[in-house]
Amino acid sequence: MKRTTKESKPAQAILMSDLHLRLNTPACRSEEEFLEAQWRKLEFVKELQKKHDCPVLCGGDLFHHWKPSPELLSKTIEHLPANFNSIYGQHDLPQHSLPDQEKSGIYTLKTAGALNLLDGVHWGQEPEEQSYAIHIPIHPLGSHKIRQILVWHKMTYQGKLPWPGCTDPKAGKLLRKYPEYDLILTGDNHKPFTEEYENRILVNPGSLMRQTADQIDFQLRVYLYYAETNTVEPIYLPIQKGVVSREHIERDNERSSRIDAFISKLDGTYQAGLSFEANLEEFFKNNRVRKQTKEICYKAIES
Repeated sequence: MKRTTKESKPAQAILMSDLHLRLNTPACRSEEEFLEAQWRKLEFVKELQKKHDCPVLCGGDLFHHWKPSPELLSKTIEHLPANFNSIYGQHDLPQHSLPDQEKSGIYTLKTAGALNLLDGVHWGQEPEEQSYAIHIPIHPLGSHKIRQILVWHKMTYQGKLPWPGCTDPKAGKLLRKYPEYDLILTGDNHKPFTEEYENRILVNPGSLMRQTADQIDFQLRVYLYYAETNTVEPIYLPIQKGVVSREHIERDNERSSRIDAFISKLDGTYQAGLSFEANLEEFFKNNRVRKQTKEICYKAIES
């Protein structure tokens, strides 16, 4: 399946994920520069949506923290594209708990009519639980054919394991497991890529912003989706060079080393190179942990 290279015709959807909107600043960026860049990129997508007059599909993690401030909510409403459709990522949910979604910022935006909340597949859900398909007509108008689309906040990847002991599926495996979908849009992995299999496609758009130093060379993007050919076109977001700093890494590494040493004493399954939160998730996957205990851990991370 061939990806297009020119934005030459109307798209039927814009695909994006992992916006992680925030008012605090990542360690690798300066405050004024980062916030300006964040809203500038969202405005770029907003103008793209106006041009194509199509839905924007988001694979989750709209916010960096589930409880955005009133200021962040107001800014988001101001800059969010029209016809914005999203699911919940783990960062969007209080203590990663879907039953507590009414406490979240996304739920507030949904109630205010600023976005459409899709039925799923939210973080922690599986497609088998019910039909989560989104239907997009195949153009030209009047055609009765549709494309089946799945939007899922699910960690997936290409190539080698993203970290030792990773149990998440490769992108190709997901395409083979769910043949009923023409397009699978995933979120959680901040590295952008596409995977194709038997004229079907998985799109992982990656993050909206460079929020860690290892993303210094990332080409940030969203994708235009063309239903007739079931193809996508990457639209690269404008970025500035020299704004991502690595000066904080040595300081963070010293702190991480102390945490690593402590955690490694607690459990032998700890994986060096992962963040504390990612190791915690791996521990929960591989061990039976009470829900109340998980919530205490998540609250401690958020504080």
